[in-house]
Amino acid sequence: MSASEKLPQFSQPYWRDLDFPSFKPLTEDLTVHVAIVGAGITGITAAYLLSKAGVKVALLEANKVLDGTTGHTTAKLTAQHNLIYDELVSHFGEEKARLYYQSHQDAINFVKQKVNEKGIDCDFSQENATVYAYTAEYAAKLQTEMEAYRRLGIAGALKDTIPFPIEITGALMMENQAQYHPLKFLKSLLQEAVDSGCQVYEETTATDIEDDKTAPKVYLKGGYKVTCNHVIMASHFPFYDKIGLFYARMYADRSYAIGITTEEEYPGGMYVSADYPARSIRSTPFNGDKLLIIGGETHKTGQGTNMMKHYEAIAEFAMTTFRVKEILYRWSAQDLVTLDKLPYIGPMTEGRERVLIATGYKKWGMTTGIMAGHLLADYVLAQDSPYKELYTPSRFQADPDVKKAITTNFDVAKHLLKGKLEVVDKVTDELHDGEGSVVMYEGKRAGAYKDENGKLFVVDTTCTHMGCECEWNAAEKTWDCPCHGSRYSFTGEVIEGPALKDLTVLTDEEN
Repeated sequence: MSASEKLPQFSQPYWRDLDFPSFKPLTEDLTVHVAIVGAGITGITAAYLLSKAGVKVALLEANKVLDGTTGHTTAKLTAQHNLIYDELVSHFGEEKARLYYQSHQDAINFVKQKVNEKGIDCDFSQENATVYAYTAEYAAKLQTEMEAYRRLGIAGALKDTIPFPIEITGALMMENQAQYHPLKFLKSLLQEAVDSGCQVYEETTATDIEDDKTAPKVYLKGGYKVTCNHVIMASHFPFYDKIGLFYARMYADRSYAIGITTEEEYPGGMYVSADYPARSIRSTPFNGDKLLIIGGETHKTGQGTNMMKHYEAIAEFAMTTFRVKEILYRWSAQDLVTLDKLPYIGPMTEGRERVLIATGYKKWGMTTGIMAGHLLADYVLAQDSPYKELYTPSRFQADPDVKKAITTNFDVAKHLLKGKLEVVDKVTDELHDGEGSVVMYEGKRAGAYKDENGKLFVVDTTCTHMGCECEWNAAEKTWDCPCHGSRYSFTGEVIEGPALKDLTVLTDEEN
């Protein structure tokens, strides 16, 4: 059986195969100390810490709790964020590079402490993390990275092999890292937050903020508002950015994962390739055995090839590396990458700490999200932290920010222009059941999808954020914006921001 034939028909992350409590939408005005927008790893961690400190918190989620990026991870708890430390030393100096490492180790230690203290059953295990190279070029980079480890006091070692039939030119191991089931862990934190008075609301979409100096207000899609002392935006891409501060300083990147069972015993550890094609390997307990999570195939949102090809490439890699029994799950994830590769965590505007943000996790959200939740809580509680300056959103490094800002915004302009000038020759009558495509509809570019029963859905593909033209994602059956990463269902509803408004529906008639 081929790789494509083994893949599940529908996208479903392994982590979401779990029962969650449900919460009602907010249907009235509310006043609290802190309004947290986004019930993922950052929002829940901050809600837990603040509620336990006696702060009155409202946690607002546009969809369902933990159904965003946090629920679509590979769930590695590691400070080994591929090859990063030599670059950090070069751009920020040894002191800040060391702080970066320590902040992520703090996050691992927090999870470990809570698991032991509260007996949380979340498949937590200590593992070594390894980044490996395919080429001589990246083998040399591993050597350079190891030198950065030595300078920063990071426990690690160079290796010649990894326990898989993969031809490599070298590997670099970081000791004392971990992995877990993030949703089992966060479900426990969320329950404690609720028990401590945190109010949680699902299907509650924040659309705007009134940045009052003393009492900010969060405005909701239903016309209600939440008045508070602090707003925390933990919504992935900040939904409130009046001056476009972050649109020009980040880009959205997608990656893919599958969950497989195998004939052989897994040797332990977590692995990721330094060069391309990007590949990630780890395991998790599963029905008394192991489920291997294989990931990779990174690309900018809306700019890949046929998205199913990415799943097929990962499945092919799995089948040549392991004796695969079944591919039980497939899912994709999206994260934001900042120009200097450090997340933005802290006050949105320098000197005004009422509106706080956390974004730009560069696909390492398991430690970054936990760390961000702590740092945001420190701001609210007016507590000191050694990490505030490192992650402040107001920073701007001349190297590498200027060059990357030009490149990133040129890419946005290119795709904006390309979408407007694209010649489309397909029409809706040419679609097969289960197929989506950009089409010409009533003389204009549009997006069409015909479901398995022949019902036709046609939307205006113009992204409601800044006017770029969305592209069809066949693997997830979504419309994805190549400029800033907004994503919509085939019916036009917003799945991921920064867009707040749905696509315009042109028709949803039986064909």
